[in-house]
Amino acid sequence: MTCLHCFWNANCKKSVVLLCLNYINKFIFNFYLKCFSKMSYANQSQTLNIINLNITGQQYQGLLERVLFSTLIGMPCCVFLFINGTMLFTLRSKLVFRETSRYILLYNLLFADTAQLAFGQLLYIFAAGRIRLTYPVCGVLVMLTKLTNDISPLTLVVMSLERYVAVCFPLRHATIITIRNTAVAIIVVWAISLLNVFTRILLLLNFPFEDLESLQIKDVCSDIQMLLDPITDHYDKAYTYCLFVSATVAIISSYIGVMIAARSASADKASAHKARNTLLLHLVQLGLSLFSTMHTSIVQSLSTIMQRLAIVRIKSVFYV
Repeated sequence: MTCLHCFWNANCKKSVVLLCLNYINKFIFNFYLKCFSKMSYANQSQTLNIINLNITGQQYQGLLERVLFSTLIGMPCCVFLFINGTMLFTLRSKLVFRETSRYILLYNLLFADTAQLAFGQLLYIFAAGRIRLTYPVCGVLVMLTKLTNDISPLTLVVMSLERYVAVCFPLRHATIITIRNTAVAIIVVWAISLLNVFTRILLLLNFPFEDLESLQIKDVCSDIQMLLDPITDHYDKAYTYCLFVSATVAIISSYIGVMIAARSASADKASAHKARNTLLLHLVQLGLSLFSTMHTSIVQSLSTIMQRLAIVRIKSVFYV
């Protein structure tokens, strides 16, 4: 009995010690768990605050950058619009300008470029202000921009042909390049541009707009947003290639013809030299117009390998 009693007391003491150690371990574990949870919550809160500060800083930097870009771009645009408006007024105020084919064509070119600059600046203001338009409103603005943009290369072709006739056929220049023929050429230029716009509108009408949740565009208004169908994209590229290849061939051919005529003994050297410089200027203008037209394809290619912020900056540089 004594041995059993001692064995029982030993087991009881051992059980009591194990039970106490278990409670102590649970207490310590719960204490550390609560402390760790509080520390983790504090670290999470601090991390969230840092992220919020970074986001706020990025938003502020984006706003500051947009204001800076809008100011630097808007001020020269207003200056150029004023200069173009003065030149347009001057070309219509003098009788000699209104009765000379060269200046009539220059007026048409300057008018198209001024309208394109105005519409482009309006789209830039909407983009800088992150104003989202509806598809019909954006479509009208983009189509007007495309119309005025297509008029420039076609007018440059007519102006180059006029210089070619003036140098290579000086005796027939007055009978070929008349006010009536110049007006017909300008009407043809506008008709081709309008036909291109109407074709793009017909292609856009095939898009199922009724399936959209809203007609409001989810991004800023641009010509890229109007490429809703792959067919429209293919047509736009095909028309652009044909237009600028034809214009380049016409201007270069006129330049070669003027160079050949300038080497003849009967040619007016001074007139041929001026015509050559004019054609070179038209070729540079055509290159700038081509770059302003092809920037959409360039932006689409870069958007696959670059971030959105970099693409926005690149588009601003292209716009300038």
